[in-house]
Amino acid sequence: MSLPSDYLQRVYAGVLGKIIGVYLGRPFEGWSYDQIMENLGEINYYVHEKLNVPLVVTDDDISGTFTFLRALQDYNYTRNLTPAQIGHTWMNYLIEEQTILWWGGMGNSTEHTAYLRLKEGIEAPRSGSIELNGKVVAEQIGAQIFIDGWAMVAPGDPALAADFAKRAGSVSHDGEAIYGAQVLAAMEAQAFVESDIDKLIDTGISFIPKDSIIYYMINDIREWRAKEPDWHKARQLLDERYGYSKYGGNCHMVPNHGLMIFSMLYGDDDFQKTLMIVNTSGWDTDCNSGNIGCLMGIKDGLATFETGPDWRNPVADRMYLPTADGGRAITDAVTETLHVVNAGRALQGLEPIAPKQGAKFHFELPGSVQGFLSEESVEAQDVLKIYNVEGHSDSGQRSLALTYQSLAAGRVGRAETATFVPSIDVSRYFDRRGYRLLASPTLYAGQKISARLVADSENANAVDVGLYIKHYNLQDNFSLLCGPAVSLQPGASQVLTWIVPDTNGNPIAQVGVEITGQSGASGTVYLDYLTWDGAPDTVLNRPYKRDYNRLARGEGPTMWKKAWVNGLDTRERLTELDFWPETYRLIQNVGRGLFIQGTREWADYQVTAKMTPHMCKAGGIGVRVQGMKRYYALLVDSESTRLVASMEGTDTTLAQYDQGWEFGSEYELSLKVEGNHLSGYINGQQVVEATDADNRFPGGGIALIAEVGRIGCEHVEVRPV
Repeated sequence: MSLPSDYLQRVYAGVLGKIIGVYLGRPFEGWSYDQIMENLGEINYYVHEKLNVPLVVTDDDISGTFTFLRALQDYNYTRNLTPAQIGHTWMNYLIEEQTILWWGGMGNSTEHTAYLRLKEGIEAPRSGSIELNGKVVAEQIGAQIFIDGWAMVAPGDPALAADFAKRAGSVSHDGEAIYGAQVLAAMEAQAFVESDIDKLIDTGISFIPKDSIIYYMINDIREWRAKEPDWHKARQLLDERYGYSKYGGNCHMVPNHGLMIFSMLYGDDDFQKTLMIVNTSGWDTDCNSGNIGCLMGIKDGLATFETGPDWRNPVADRMYLPTADGGRAITDAVTETLHVVNAGRALQGLEPIAPKQGAKFHFELPGSVQGFLSEESVEAQDVLKIYNVEGHSDSGQRSLALTYQSLAAGRVGRAETATFVPSIDVSRYFDRRGYRLLASPTLYAGQKISARLVADSENANAVDVGLYIKHYNLQDNFSLLCGPAVSLQPGASQVLTWIVPDTNGNPIAQVGVEITGQSGASGTVYLDYLTWDGAPDTVLNRPYKRDYNRLARGEGPTMWKKAWVNGLDTRERLTELDFWPETYRLIQNVGRGLFIQGTREWADYQVTAKMTPHMCKAGGIGVRVQGMKRYYALLVDSESTRLVASMEGTDTTLAQYDQGWEFGSEYELSLKVEGNHLSGYINGQQVVEATDADNRFPGGGIALIAEVGRIGCEHVEVRPV
């Protein structure tokens, strides 16, 4: 089946619907209908401020959806992707009790239970089976909440979507949970070519057994809709027959799937009303709202957000995907849309698309801002308005308008987007709330930023424009670094380039465009694109001299260490406090642990680290790291040094040197990767090299690696080759 002509925009609408729905329902997740009506009333719009919580949050519904789908990319976009391969994808991107899932324990959290099964070596689908985990655990909601991506890669092909849903869902679930996921996935896939809700429901239930509870429940809900116009009264019927009192556990599939079908049938094909019903009805509000938001976005496209309130501007496309691949944690709806669309294209044998030559921020989708917001400091507050417009691009169709007013001495316009955790307060909030924001920066010293800007021809005056970054400092606040500015005359355009300067190991948190001009100047500058490339040129050391008195009081900066995604067993003192005398103390109790930083875009570079093994089975450094189970590494033990490609927990030795290290001695390890050639060095001497003919990992970040024991580490640097 050919892809719809508006496939890109419909997927974007689905992604937006998913995150809007989650952000809408998250603040009161788990509340009952009665609690919601008593404390909040009908949920017609975002209520996060009433409950004093952020709008844009880390959430398993979002991170699981857009992470587990990466199995397609990691296994070469095969239509024959197996449950076992999707299970391996879980183990690559999950860090135990840290990322994506609700880590509620064996027999309590279905997903945590499945993770522990996978960790034991039990492959999917047995890892999620009723036989192994019992009916109540296996039939919780998780099979459904992660399923939207599998539908969006199969537009107009509900059979493929339902099949993918079964395979993906079976990693952690079974029985009615699989049926609910199949119904939803089939409906979402069919929504690319069909807009009638009843017909979509007919399509969904055609893929599940007619004697299943899900099938019977959907028929009951349709009968209620035909007889009872008041959704409040009909909701009571659903609660009595299919509610939590009948279907136990923490969050059963049956009641929540019922609420989704119910809300679609009572929502009168209106985005706001449908989400109002599904959220006001309670139970697993963020999950149900996210799935429904996605389906309606796919079905009606971006037009679904154009009636009713402003759903999009508060969100500004922002998303967080905390995984072991930390360079993709700070992301946006446009970026994730392209990943989904290119997976769908690959399944059809089509080449990927890369708007504006692959620019990170290209604004090619209507209304998109990709996280760009106006800085709200004293000197910049209320100077800029930011919105997406047609035109003003030399290689695309759209751009980002930066409309400024009343520039003057001490008054500037700054438009910026996040490249790392947006504040220390955000980091602390998510640490407390269960879904941590583990992330690496996306931008580093030594990389070259490029941006094209165009001054509106109607501007009355020239303005100065320049690039800037903000990086964390020793107070865990931001320091501003500005690149050279250029003057833009009305109607003129300019491509700005800037090599990011050294930040002394402090992570870069924002990148943006600054506009300054003569007193009273107003007008518009258009940002056509902003991007960066190249390998970093940076040292990732402790950026300050340790003060033992401050450390004893629990004081001192932390964000420089939080730029590492911690996949080691011992975590708290490594990333929360600068407790140990060495910069990094790697401690791993069982198996192999990784301490990861960087992005999937890094390709050719060399990493160097000084390591002192104290007591360990092995240790070393990794390059092109794509998670916990996919990387190249230089590994040293007491007898040998190996250059390996590690995948799915299995090392393939590419080269070996029959000499290792001695405990208590410091060694400088270096690993260089260029193309598919790797070279390993100890104390400046090359000891191993190899060419990986399969080029298993074309890009990825770095890792400090410890296996069963303790290693001290100093002076980590990454240099281009």
